[in-house]
Amino acid sequence: MSNVIPRQRIIEGAARLFGELGYDGTPLQLIADALGVRTSAITEVVGDKRTLYIEVMRQAFEAERTVLEAAVAEAGSGPAAVHEIMDAYLDFHVANPQNRALWAHRWVADAADLSELEDRYARPLFELVAERIGGLVPPDVDTYYLLGTMVWCVHGFLGSGLFDRPRGMRKADDPAAVESFRRHLHVLMDRLLVPQAPPPNGRTRAMARN
Repeated sequence: MSNVIPRQRIIEGAARLFGELGYDGTPLQLIADALGVRTSAITEVVGDKRTLYIEVMRQAFEAERTVLEAAVAEAGSGPAAVHEIMDAYLDFHVANPQNRALWAHRWVADAADLSELEDRYARPLFELVAERIGGLVPPDVDTYYLLGTMVWCVHGFLGSGLFDRPRGMRKADDPAAVESFRRHLHVLMDRLLVPQAPPPNGRTRAMARN
């Protein structure tokens, strides 16, 4: 086996295996075997498995951040801005299933000893979008829960699909299913962005209870 391999090829090969098997299920030897090199070739270029995994997650974050920063910068005004940002998020993960797979493993306690990655790589994206849409969110809706609802729905659909009405499942590899799901997300976000109706006679619920 050759010991000469580009750094980015190592990272891309590791990302594929981490996405398929998770961090805990991917020994460094397996990555080396898949790339046709010795483990020493990987550690000399990138570092140990932990360092390699952090770099894989960093690059996944950077790819997603690039898309979301552009969507936030280009989004229009009002609820349409939420649609545009949400569409960019959905389209990114439809086009990059490996990114979703990396996070899906983490959601089932993969690489549990690397617990800081959510704060390092997920929180900045939440903060970016929350700052942009915060003024559109009614006071009775938590902005982070609204964004969480979007994330949960998108990843749930991409991971499992939806029941088709007559029979079987509609998956994310079906463009028509993606567009149908997109319309549902628009409706869901619109409902969450509707301000709460004022109570009768202008009284708050707390006053009414008193």
